[in-house]
Amino acid sequence: MTVAEVVKKMVEYSKGDLHDINHFMKVYAYAKTIAEGENLSPEQQKLVEVTAVVHDIACPLCRKKYGSADGKHQELEGPAEAEKVLKKLNYANEDISRICYLVSHHHTYDNIDAVDLQILIEADFLVNLFEDNATYLAINTAYSKIFKTDTGKYLCKVMYNLES
Repeated sequence: MTVAEVVKKMVEYSKGDLHDINHFMKVYAYAKTIAEGENLSPEQQKLVEVTAVVHDIACPLCRKKYGSADGKHQELEGPAEAEKVLKKLNYANEDISRICYLVSHHHTYDNIDAVDLQILIEADFLVNLFEDNATYLAINTAYSKIFKTDTGKYLCKVMYNLES
């Protein structure tokens, strides 16, 4: 099971929704970069990458079921959707369990329990700040309150031209 197989399955799952596909691909790229910069083990690295690809898997379901894909609905519906896809790809149960936990917490910013969740949240923020056309104040607030990894802080600071 490679990350490329998960990407292909998620592109197929997204049924041509280019916004969703571009979003998860950007989050994947940033998560991969941050994880590499933070020197994660190969196992943690792969787990972070796979999670980044599937983190918003519930968006189509949430838009249909609730009329929006807000974060709390994604956290509620995402784990079951991710589990279905990952089981089809023969992922180990312990990996599926952790990935589903991360999916169910990627919009919860208190009690971040480990570096894999921190990286996922930072990568998602890097993309969402741009996609949401965030103000400088909102970006600066996110930088000071959300970003903890050296690599994530560096990317946010440089990408968004934040003052020292």
